Amino acid sequence: MSENHPQIAPPTSRRTPLLIGIAVLLVLVVVGGIIAWSRSGDDAAAAGGAANEKVVLGTVGASDPYWQVLVDEAAKQGIDLEVKDFADYTQPNPALSEGELDVNQFQHLVYLAEYNLANDDDVVPLGSTAIYPLGLYSTKVDSVDEIEDGDTVVVPDDDSNQARGLLILQSAGLITLKDGGSIYSTLADIDESASRVEVKAIKADLTPTSLPDVAAAIINNDFVEKAGLKFEDALATDDPEDPNSLPYVNVFAVRAEDRDDPTLLKLVEIYQDTQSVLDGVQDVSGGTAQLVKIPQDELQGALDKVEADTEARN
Repeated sequence: MSENHPQIAPPTSRRTPLLIGIAVLLVLVVVGGIIAWSRSGDDAAAAGGAANEKVVLGTVGASDPYWQVLVDEAAKQGIDLEVKDFADYTQPNPALSEGELDVNQFQHLVYLAEYNLANDDDVVPLGSTAIYPLGLYSTKVDSVDEIEDGDTVVVPDDDSNQARGLLILQSAGLITLKDGGSIYSTLADIDESASRVEVKAIKADLTPTSLPDVAAAIINNDFVEKAGLKFEDALATDDPEDPNSLPYVNVFAVRAEDRDDPTLLKLVEIYQDTQSVLDGVQDVSGGTAQLVKIPQDELQGALDKVEADTEARN
């Protein structure tokens, strides 16, 4: 008895078409990839060239809505901006110096000067943002002109706010400080013979409660609304046109070697010229921010002076 076995075709008879099909598919994939790459390159060129420039910025309070507005606007203008949040003010400058950040924005020049001197660092200002003013308030008068000669005005007794408060009183024409005043001025620097009012220093948290007993008081922003006052009722605040206010301007800051970086300078320009960003800054500050555009060389000069004055006093 014989058995009928099915005939088995030689292996190559089926594999050959399969291999040809795979080869054709691979060619199509490669060609398609080349075409897609070419088109993406053409699209990038049509859009203005290379991909957006990456910038990492550090701040304290990145949840403030205007930062996202800045991120979106920067993207439209060729900058891929990442805003990194820090828990407190001691962190962004070291992160900048160590290369974790390209730029930061959280401090005024007095703080920056103190950081540089304490850490032998050379962080520099790139551009200005705003002055967040200290204000003079009263429950007895509605203007500085109504304060009478010989009246008493109080200022906070801590060094930084006392000096700043005295500069405000000088700008308002209430006192004269010897040698024009500085960020180190104290009550001893008041030229009493050339001043209209008597100035006393008390604890900052007591300045609001002193209002019934004095003509006016310099009150820190933190205590204004808690005392039932409104920011817009301030009789006087820092004058952004006064050279003495420069040390209190908040700035974008960078490593010294990046002071002329075109992308970072463009970021500052976007911040300063985008109305929706500026409106957001005002919203967060309760309308108190005094937005300023100060040339970089003036900011650097102010920083250099603060550092020199601080070293001389130490």
